[in-house]
Amino acid sequence: MVYKHLVRPILFRLNPERAHSIAFLGLKLLRIMGLKSIVKKMMFPCSLQMETEFSGLKFLNKVGVAAGLDKNAEVFDMFGSLGFGHVEIGTVTPKPQPGNPKPRLFRLAIDKALINRMGFNNRGLESAVKRLQNRDKQLIIGGNIGKNTLTRNEDALSDYVQCFEGLYNHVDYVVVNVSCPNISDLHKLQDQDELEKILSELNRLRSQKEVYKPILLKISPDLNQLQVDETIEVVLRNAIDGIIATNTTVSREGLITPADKVRSIANGGLSGKPIANRSTAMIKYIHDKTKGKLPIIAVGGIFTSADVIEKLEAGATLVQIYTGFIYEGPGLAKRINKDLISYYKSKFIG
Repeated sequence: MVYKHLVRPILFRLNPERAHSIAFLGLKLLRIMGLKSIVKKMMFPCSLQMETEFSGLKFLNKVGVAAGLDKNAEVFDMFGSLGFGHVEIGTVTPKPQPGNPKPRLFRLAIDKALINRMGFNNRGLESAVKRLQNRDKQLIIGGNIGKNTLTRNEDALSDYVQCFEGLYNHVDYVVVNVSCPNISDLHKLQDQDELEKILSELNRLRSQKEVYKPILLKISPDLNQLQVDETIEVVLRNAIDGIIATNTTVSREGLITPADKVRSIANGGLSGKPIANRSTAMIKYIHDKTKGKLPIIAVGGIFTSADVIEKLEAGATLVQIYTGFIYEGPGLAKRINKDLISYYKSKFIG
């Protein structure tokens, strides 16, 4: 309540990227002041742990942080203290890059949504690796990888290989991101032949490692049924361990925000409440199509425990949050975990 009525109104007066930087500064200050353990006791008591297995990994609970929130692996440990069972850092590219010109992040407050065209802005692979060293191994960390904007699609495989090799020993799972709408022509890598090249090579490289780590594919909510079917075929054929559904959408359907404001924002990926149903429908389709054999992490429009339960009942095993954290604040994971325990207890008793 404090966040919604006091903190959020102040942050929402600021440019979204500026507000993001201030929020991260606050988390870093808590760490510097030695308050991380106190925050963890308040936000992540042992009673709220709900261990879940996914692709051979044991997660402390079902609620994680989606890629894009902690691009540069700056505060993943603090997110763990806030009650999240895993954090996906990135998208990481081989070389640092500034991303697209500003402004590039916009709030649609009436819709509880964001539009972003960040463009994989990040400090690059080397920086991410440095920040991930000596991390707490109890918190599951995923590494979301992509290509540099200036890398041609014909050469994209080398970027994915470089990030895969560089992050492999420092994360618990790797996510292949070919579905972000904010990189020119990146969506073409979702085509069956292009996707086959990337996933088959990463699977080959993994087969040479001493330790097996899951590889996941993050998919777009804008794929049609044929494209989803083809993607599933490629994923299964290349022993990819799971799917993250879904990324942001280029669609603007069903928005309450005035159309002229939406048009003025122009390009970018839409996240938040407006994509909730689309994400859930895709999760259910993939789950049914694969008879539940392909593990799914749900992303898209998750703001409450009811939203999480909807995704789990559709076939997801874990969920990730991005936009919901911006709107609901740092207590969100704790509230969801608490409600989930009550939900499962009622199912068990019932």
